[in-house]
Amino acid sequence: MAGLLRRGLWLVLAIFVSACETGPPVQEMSDARQAIAVAREAGAEVRAAIELREAEAYLASAQRKLSRRAYAQAKRDAMQAKNSAIHALSIADRAPDPSRRPDSN
Repeated sequence: MAGLLRRGLWLVLAIFVSACETGPPVQEMSDARQAIAVAREAGAEVRAAIELREAEAYLASAQRKLSRRAYAQAKRDAMQAKNSAIHALSIADRAPDPSRRPDSN
């Protein structure tokens, strides 16, 4: 009986802890902003526009959720913004630069 009670208390504690959100996802928001900035610098606005807009949309969503103190959701969206920006960066790095013209020698 004591073992059952102990397991029950651990279960209640686990549910309580998982329901509590941690503080604002400051690092994740910063990471997302930096990844977007790097993608822009690499030319993603031209060479990976869709992916960059997706990253920016996730970041905007994270910011809205952060202002509502929905920290877990904000963190998830900020992490997705970072991942989308990294994807945009990889596309921009592989794509040819449209401003460079092939040599006509």
